[in-house]
Amino acid sequence: MKKHIPNTITCLNLVSGCIATFWAFQAEFHLALLFIVIGAVFDFFDGMTARLLHVSSPIGKELDSLADDITFGFAPSAVVFSYLSMAAVTGGAQLTGITLHVIPYLAFIMAAFSALRLAKFNLDERQALGFIGLPTPANALFWSSLIVGVGDSMVLNPYTLWIVLAAMLLSCYLLVSEIPMFALKFKTWGWRGNEIKYVFLITCIPLLLLLGVTGIAAIIAWYILLSVVQNYTKKS
Repeated sequence: MKKHIPNTITCLNLVSGCIATFWAFQAEFHLALLFIVIGAVFDFFDGMTARLLHVSSPIGKELDSLADDITFGFAPSAVVFSYLSMAAVTGGAQLTGITLHVIPYLAFIMAAFSALRLAKFNLDERQALGFIGLPTPANALFWSSLIVGVGDSMVLNPYTLWIVLAAMLLSCYLLVSEIPMFALKFKTWGWRGNEIKYVFLITCIPLLLLLGVTGIAAIIAWYILLSVVQNYTKKS
């Protein structure tokens, strides 16, 4: 019986992603963000449960990737799609005809890159203690929280459409890049060797307090910047 518990939690992650996608298509971005966060919680506990119960399995690994691409690939793509649709119509981007309707569909490129990132992660043995490229949950939380936080104030700007598209393409690159990014895994609790992790955790609190929901997006951006700085420091 216990061998089915982690897969059940993974399926709850997948269901959360489906619900998030539904609300994204309704332009209810705060509800989409809520269910992406719920999916992330399930994603955290399915792996932990499998390790605690000693019931890890190949099917669980594959199911986890499928669920993650829904919750952290397709759902945030749907959020961006709906937002681009709004920006194209109301933002005065001087779009007409077929271009007006086609551009928002570019958002689903992110779902494809998320799937590619997940496939690479399953095969890449270098990512046991850290990540190579941006993790899909971080990317999903960035986009959903950013649009919830500042989307209303930006949607009328004629340049928003192009800014979002450019930023989305950058995030697609980061998903499959070879940039090492740290994971919040501690071998010891001392400061030495964990400096970047403690700096990150300490600065997360004021960002959330000052920026609210937008603080989640700021935290992800800060995480990427710290990872790049750490990588540059090691090379030098």
